[in-house]
Amino acid sequence: MPGARRARAWGALALAWLALAGCASHARRPSPRSDAGAAIATLAVSLVGAPYHFGGADAAGFDCSGLALYVHERVGLTIPRTAREQQRAARAVPLERLAPGDLVFFHIHARRVDHVGIYAGAAVSYTRRAQEARSRTAT
Repeated sequence: MPGARRARAWGALALAWLALAGCASHARRPSPRSDAGAAIATLAVSLVGAPYHFGGADAAGFDCSGLALYVHERVGLTIPRTAREQQRAARAVPLERLAPGDLVFFHIHARRVDHVGIYAGAAVSYTRRAQEARSRTAT
């Protein structure tokens, strides 16, 4: 039951963020990283449906941090392998400044970070665990 409560909380947060984002009165100036970020987000979206494989980091199958590693490498950026290492190497940004391609971190099964997703814009992040859950409920 705690998982359902957590999912509802994340859903409420996403809806609140979308509502606030719609109130913006000025356009964001593109940052120098916006091209790489957009490429990362686009590539992550194109991989939706790829097989899940714990420890995987290539097109044969991914886990969450492997997907992040793979898409970053494809645009010429180097990041660490695990979600925890990726979080340690990342620079925190306020929620309202998230940009496509940014990594978002979660602690699902532990007090420490154990999951990572890729922010794709409009409060959508792509994670391997979410895809795995969708495929389990569809069968």
